Amino acid sequence: MHKLTIPFAVGLLGLPTPALAETPMDPAEIDRAVMQFTGAAIGQPGGARLAVDRRMRLNACGAPLQLEWYGSNRDSVQVRCPDAGWRIYVAVAQLPQAGEPGGGEIAISRGETVSIIVEGGGFSLSRQAVAMEEGAVGSWIKVRPTQDKKADPVRAQVVRPGQVAVRLR
Repeated sequence: MHKLTIPFAVGLLGLPTPALAETPMDPAEIDRAVMQFTGAAIGQPGGARLAVDRRMRLNACGAPLQLEWYGSNRDSVQVRCPDAGWRIYVAVAQLPQAGEPGGGEIAISRGETVSIIVEGGGFSLSRQAVAMEEGAVGSWIKVRPTQDKKADPVRAQVVRPGQVAVRLR
């Protein structure tokens, strides 16, 4: 009579063996994705308030994570993994506005080359632009793409020094 080893016997029953069990999602990978999406580090204005809780056990995601702003004030980032069937919300540290402590200082000067981020439903584009006005974080200024001197200026919101954003939603 043959003896069956435990992993083999469990495999015959169709149950996962410990060696074959799916590894959980690395929370640091979610942190990196949120940091790249927001353009700011954890704890910085515009970035995640806190790192993703390391005690959380989410199934590994076999596809790229899907991130989008959540909430009318864009105060969270929704992170989804459709193939694993989970979604979490990461709180974002709000940017200071003019008149608040830390707000009101000029973050972008007129004539400065800035990065302009254009975001819409499921996409994000980035290119270089020239600031036509100065502005503090949270204010709206006119910028013009550097590659097209004849293009009309667009209004974009100052996100942080050197970066403005246009959100198409």
